Amino acid sequence: MELTDYLRVLRKRWLSIVVLTALALAGAAAATLAATPEYQAQTKLFVRTSGASSTADLQQGNTFVQQRVQTYADVAGQSAVLEPVIAELGLDTTPEALAQHITAEAPLDTVLINITVTDPSPQQAATIANAVGASLITTVARLEGNGTGTTTPVQLTTTQPAVVPAAPSSPNTPLNLALGLLVGLAVGVGLAVLRETLDTTVRGEHDVAHFGVPVLAGMPYDDKARETPLVVLADPRSVRSESFRQLRTNLAFATAASGARSLVVTSSVEGEGKSTTAINLALTMAGAGTRVVLVDADLRRPMVATYLGLEGAVGLTTVLVGDASLDDVLQSWGEDGALSVLPAGGVPPNPSELLASEPMAKLLQDLEHRFDVVIFDGAPLLAVTDSAVLAESVGGAVLVVGSGRGTRPQLARSLQALSAVGASVLGAVVTMLPTKGADAYQTYYYRYQPVVEGAPSGGRRGPRPRQSPEAPGDLPA
Repeated sequence: MELTDYLRVLRKRWLSIVVLTALALAGAAAATLAATPEYQAQTKLFVRTSGASSTADLQQGNTFVQQRVQTYADVAGQSAVLEPVIAELGLDTTPEALAQHITAEAPLDTVLINITVTDPSPQQAATIANAVGASLITTVARLEGNGTGTTTPVQLTTTQPAVVPAAPSSPNTPLNLALGLLVGLAVGVGLAVLRETLDTTVRGEHDVAHFGVPVLAGMPYDDKARETPLVVLADPRSVRSESFRQLRTNLAFATAASGARSLVVTSSVEGEGKSTTAINLALTMAGAGTRVVLVDADLRRPMVATYLGLEGAVGLTTVLVGDASLDDVLQSWGEDGALSVLPAGGVPPNPSELLASEPMAKLLQDLEHRFDVVIFDGAPLLAVTDSAVLAESVGGAVLVVGSGRGTRPQLARSLQALSAVGASVLGAVVTMLPTKGADAYQTYYYRYQPVVEGAPSGGRRGPRPRQSPEAPGDLPA
């Protein structure tokens, strides 16, 4: 994944990252509040040699002390030092348990011993620290004096007695909250990247572009699509209508080099909006003055006649089996008859063979001779081979990809099926794009306003173009 991919994941999964971070932060805060405060008190001891009469003796004594000072620090946590402390203070504990609360260290290249005691009571921490320091002085004198405590080569002196701490040393609230924040962010981002890696669903144009397929247009999800499948007529100034006009324009550039006059609109699986895309594309082209014919070549589940309100009992299959001529079954649609429609006709038992037959090839030539553009609404590619067979004969294929409907492996298999027959993929149309998030549909468009009678003319008809995601949805084919 590149940096842009990670940024896209953060934008797409930001809510889950925020939730996990908040949970980790709340957990750190709860653990901090539930923890028992601990106080630390520290006493410092200075170790020196005794009886040095010259500079040489003093230097040798310092070397001797530095070699022994770490040993004295280790002795501070042993029973010889802690048992007198327990007896003096009347503590209800054992030397081993008390040693867990004591830390004695000798800083490097020094003759100091720092004894730190941790306890829930600040007064108790200071008292124990001073008692341990005094006991260590006595114990070292006894050990170094061969048990007599009279003549010793070293002397330990308290340089800084322990004082009662004013604030607890733990829990460290700022540190705990910072760690909770960092852990929450790390877990949130890690899970977001993992989910994105494991999720193979096609979510938007970004996923389609990874396959090297040009995206001709993106269609926002519209929850009213089932009520108004012919959106370019029902609401010509809507965002989806503008998207179909964009598709018409981009498709013209895509076919300009090859001069293709026929194309098949298909998808990987059903429910991605291929039929509504084919119908609205044909209506948009017809509205621009292009002589266009829409052929329902989905001989498994034909929907064009249903959407357009036409008689679909006779049509493509009727012509291919020789029961009627093209002129007999070709129907004009609309008040001006700008769009010609060839319904599917009866559902045959052998659709793939019919679409690959010689009569189909002659019919395609006839349609390309009569019309400027021939649009076929084909069956889904992964369900049957009908559209792959048809794509081999026509000028190119437009692949409709429904956001959240298909997966990347399915899209790869569809492109492979088209490539296997040598079909030209003109581009893809991504339908049902979400309105929020990293894969949201975005476009610049004019929000038109009706002309009010008596209003002054000459002004612009609406505000400046702006990005406006519409409501989600598309009508499945």
